[in-house]
Parts: sequence; C-alpha cells; structure tokens
Amino acid sequence: MKFEQSKAAFERAQKCIPGGVNSPVRAFKSVGLNPVFVKKAKGTVITDLDGNQYIDCLASWGPMLFGHAHERILQAISEAALKGTSFGAPSEYETEMAERIIRMVPSIELVRMVSSGTEATMSAIRLARGFTGRESFVKFAGNYHGHGDSFLIKAGSGAITLGIPNSPGITKGTAQDTLMAEYNNLASVEALFLEKGSEIAAVILEPVCGNMGVVVPTKEFLQGLRELTTKYGALLIFDEVITGFRLAKGGAQEYFGVAPDLTTLGKIIGGGLPVGAYGGRKEIMEQMAPIGPVYQAGTLSGNPLAMAAGIAMLTMIEETKDLYTELERKAARLEEGIKRNLEETGVSGVVNRVGSMMTLFFTEAKKVNNLDEAMSSDTDKYASYFKQSLESGIYLAPSQFECLFVSYAHTDEEIDQIIDANLQALRQL
Repeated sequence: MKFEQSKAAFERAQKCIPGGVNSPVRAFKSVGLNPVFVKKAKGTVITDLDGNQYIDCLASWGPMLFGHAHERILQAISEAALKGTSFGAPSEYETEMAERIIRMVPSIELVRMVSSGTEATMSAIRLARGFTGRESFVKFAGNYHGHGDSFLIKAGSGAITLGIPNSPGITKGTAQDTLMAEYNNLASVEALFLEKGSEIAAVILEPVCGNMGVVVPTKEFLQGLRELTTKYGALLIFDEVITGFRLAKGGAQEYFGVAPDLTTLGKIIGGGLPVGAYGGRKEIMEQMAPIGPVYQAGTLSGNPLAMAAGIAMLTMIEETKDLYTELERKAARLEEGIKRNLEETGVSGVVNRVGSMMTLFFTEAKKVNNLDEAMSSDTDKYASYFKQSLESGIYLAPSQFECLFVSYAHTDEEIDQIIDANLQALRQL
C-alpha cells in the first residue's frame, strides 16, 4: 500500500495542530508509523486519502455498533439539522433520549446529558462528592475515565500508550484525593476503606476495562465493590462510556448483574456524534442544579443532532432482536480463529474478550487481569503486527492497550478475512 496522501496530510496538520492530531493515540506514535488519514467510511469499510480500503475493527473506538454511516442514523441527523443545529434551550429530543436510557438501564432513574465522556465522569465524581460530603475517591490503575485532572493518575488509553500516565499540570492537591487500587484485587480496595473509609466519596471503574486493552472483571470483584461501597456509605460508579449498550441493552451492569449508584455513558448514545451522559438513583441525581446545590452546565449539552442520532441508535438496538447473540457469535468466531493462529504459529499471546470487545496481548504471561500483567506485553511486537495487519487491509487500534470491536455489520466473510490477515501477520513476527 502507498500512503503518500496521508503523509502529506499529516505534515500539513503538524503545522497547526499539536502533534498533528486532536487525540494523542491517533498519531500512530506507539506503532512507529505516520497516521492514516480517513477520507470516508461506510459499513465496515474505511477508505483513506490514498484510496486504500480497510475492514474496520475499531468502530471509531466503539460507537459504530451497526457500522459507519448507517442510513437510519444519517436520516435522523439530516431531519434534525433542517430544524436547527443547536438551540441552547430544552427540546423534546433530550427528553426522549433520557426516557430511552432510563427504560434500558434499570439502575438509572434520572439522567443528565453532556457533550463527552470526560464531562460525564468529571460530573459524576463532583456529584458523588456533593452527595456524600467527602472528597476522596478510588480509581484503578489502568482505567481511563477521560482527561479530567483527577483521573490522569496511572491512567489507561493514550496515557499508557505514550508512556505518560501522570500528566504535568495536575496539582498535588488534586492528586492526593485520588486513591489508587489494583483492578480485580478486592483486597487493595478494602485496605483503602479500612484506612480512609470515612473520606471516600466513591469508587469509579470501567466494569470491563477497554483502555489497557480488554481486561475482564471477576463477578466476585464487582460484587465485592458493591458490598464495600454500601458498607462504607460511598457510591459505586460504573464508567460505561465504552460498555454501555455494547455488551447488553443494560450495559455491563446487566451483563454481570451488579447495579451501581451512578453510571456514565457516551459513544453509542450519540450514534457517532459527540455526547456523554451520567445518571443514577433519583435521590442522588436530584442534588444537581437547578434543583440541588451541585453545579454543572454546558451550552451544547443535549445537542439536537447528537440526540437525534442517539435516539435512532437506541431504537435500532431495541428493534434488532438478535443483536447481542450475533455480536457474541461473530466475536467468538474471531476469538477462536486468533487463538488457533497463535497455536499454529507458536507466538505467545493472550486473547481477552467480553462480548464484542477483544484484545490480543503479545505477552508471555498466562493471563491478563490487571495493569501490571497488561504492561508485560511486547509493544514492539504489537507495532509489527499492526503494520502487517494494516498492509493486509485490516484497521486495528494503533496501540497494544486498546480494544478491537466487532460490529453487527461485520459479515462472516469479513471475520474470516480478519482471521486470515491475523495468521499472515503472526507468521511475520
């Protein structure tokens, strides 16, 4: 493949955008390449500026559950745009979106729309502090909750991809309120509560990690967090920006049968447009202004285009009766193929999967259950694997520490193409 147009576009972008990208991992830095610049996408196929086509396994980092540029979502956006692109005032789009979320996620009784996942998690922590009157919260090493100051302590996603988990610009005062624990290690959380239980407002986590690669929680871990937070009067917050509506209609909390106090959402509920939301029990959410003392606002919150796209997406989810069984079947087919290829080639690796989320870790470890085990991965080997896959027309996340997403639009033939490309890439390592 040739990438001259993408290279020229990147050179141009670097003159006016820091690093040439508006989100760090897009720079392809960790895989040693220049980024591919996308011209268009439709269904499961991405086309770059040079005309190269790829089977998309990234789904815009998760939200393209039915593939790119789906007709129903495009129609919803078009019809909404004709009525106005932003009002800065209430519209029925917002109410319909809220009603759908509440119907589909049983733990949510009231929900507030915002414009990004980062806004949602920041607001949820502020609300937890306001509701409990406490200042500290617990997060887990390798979990990524957006780029809010309090979260960039041993963060996942681009932070570990680029080797900068603690960002300059975060004050010591902010950092000291963030208490760190190890994912899937309930004892590490218990120790924090024994020492500082009366100071902890909340525990926030990705119920399935998607930002240090896919790391699967044990049922005992999630249930133990539910019991601990209840015992100490802290709130349990599930960051379901990735997992919301991807693993089940009710998200990871339905999938694992553990209900949080607050939930943050994003990605899928915008149908590909910028969006975020946070919601939970009525008594907690009623602490938000204008009916309570905890303040949060946003000019573009509940934007009509994002709401229209999201309503179309959630409608399709409710109407597609075989959605989650098909996602499971296709993803299992892909997982089995990759595991078969690892065995055939003798390449060391661990495949973690939950539903349609998956990561192949290039590690000698037997399992990957936390950040330390994820960080044992050979990132140079992943970079070579990524390059070979790209040359074969497979678009993966440009980082070892991210997800592969299977969409409802992927055909069995495309899954087989991905498996074949995986085998060829593994043989080159």
